[in-house]
Amino acid sequence: MPAESSTGAADGAIETRGLEPVPDGERSGRVRELVPTWVAANISVLLLTMGAGLVIFNGLNFWQVLVVAVAAPVLSYGLVGLISIAGKRGGAPGMALSRAVFGQRGNLFPGSLIWVARWGWETINAVSGAYALLTVLDLLFGVKSGTALIVVTLLLFVGCTFLVSGLGINALRVCSRWSTWLFGGFSVLVLGFLVVDTDWGAVFGKPAGSTAMMIAGIGTIAAGGISWVPSGPDFTRYLPRTASSRGVVGATVGGAAVVVVPMVLMGAVMAVGTPDLASAQDPVSFIGELLPTWIAVPYLLIALVGMLLINSMSMYSAGFTAQTLGIRVPRTWAVSVNALISLVFGFLLMVVATSFFGSFISFLTLLAVAFSAWIGVFGVDMLRRRSYDGAALMDTTPAGAYWYRGGFAWQAMAAWAAALAVGLLFTKVDWFAGPLAGTWIGENGLGWAAGILTSGALYAVLPRAAAGGDAPAGGAGERAEREPAGALSN
Repeated sequence: MPAESSTGAADGAIETRGLEPVPDGERSGRVRELVPTWVAANISVLLLTMGAGLVIFNGLNFWQVLVVAVAAPVLSYGLVGLISIAGKRGGAPGMALSRAVFGQRGNLFPGSLIWVARWGWETINAVSGAYALLTVLDLLFGVKSGTALIVVTLLLFVGCTFLVSGLGINALRVCSRWSTWLFGGFSVLVLGFLVVDTDWGAVFGKPAGSTAMMIAGIGTIAAGGISWVPSGPDFTRYLPRTASSRGVVGATVGGAAVVVVPMVLMGAVMAVGTPDLASAQDPVSFIGELLPTWIAVPYLLIALVGMLLINSMSMYSAGFTAQTLGIRVPRTWAVSVNALISLVFGFLLMVVATSFFGSFISFLTLLAVAFSAWIGVFGVDMLRRRSYDGAALMDTTPAGAYWYRGGFAWQAMAAWAAALAVGLLFTKVDWFAGPLAGTWIGENGLGWAAGILTSGALYAVLPRAAAGGDAPAGGAGERAEREPAGALSN
């Protein structure tokens, strides 16, 4: 008997399905629905701040920022799209599918790290949303920020996030669709204002920065996308098995790039007029200084909805991750844990921390390293298999096919641990520097790339774990229905 079970689906207003794989008969999703999903995942004014940071801290010129803005989403969301293919194969969330790779107990280790990392991401977004609301209150009513108001805005933002993420996949799809059109329209309006109001001579007259800083910039912008990689299958589990794999990757990259590219470029342009933008404690209020109120207020309100959606998507996935760790509560209850954590950490970041941007970049750097170790192992395993045993994913007893030895797939665990160590060796942030951070890899901010290559290569050469004691993974132990022939090449 499987040790876990739950019922429900996404047919109603509230999604009640948990970790269990989605039956083929309920897979009515469409690939094109991924476009607004990944647009919404990037509707954040933080991209403006990061674009400004490329100019101010990395010393890049406009054309180098353009290269960074294009390369980063192609690289990071290309990985998201590729790993998302596992969702339509197995019909389960990413961290549930990860059980087939690491073993039922082994999966607790990367799962715990990824769950903790999500706390930071959700905290950053909650703080950004609270700052956006505070800026709107200041612009409209002249209300200045204070500790009490910070607490109120954080509560309001996190409460709305909890509501949307608790409703489930259908609510996320509807909100994503509307916010995509609204944010896109106002972004065009802001872009038009910048075209007219910007000193383009100063923008294009800036000298080029170093290649190392440009490569590091790609890693910084890509880190946000890399953090979504384990969540990719969460949003494709309702796609039919016959859905185009190429379409999944294309929709994921396209949805992200259509937001990331113009937002990062706009931030770089804004940095010319506000050179203190990237170092400000408040990463949002500059919009009220650069734009007229009639543009700034609706733009911030729509961006606020976007940041709420980003956090809702993150909490939606975090609920699944918590369930894979053995927290035996419904997904909506699991989401509440992350909501509470983001409230506490958000308050500390807004009231205690001295530099938002420095804390944010340090977090992104470590986030990419933490996720990259999992990506390499899971990605290589996904290339080897075409299906997942749905019953075994839910069976956490020693009789399950994904129990392996003592609940661990030691090959995956060894590759993951080694990659995590290698990534940290090359990493440098404000308060931590690995012993190899001064090498070419470290100076170019490629610790995360070293992690992916290490875990993937090591896992590829190690002997494969046997599912169900005898059958190799992907063989007789895989009882789930296989993908139809040709599905991968669509």
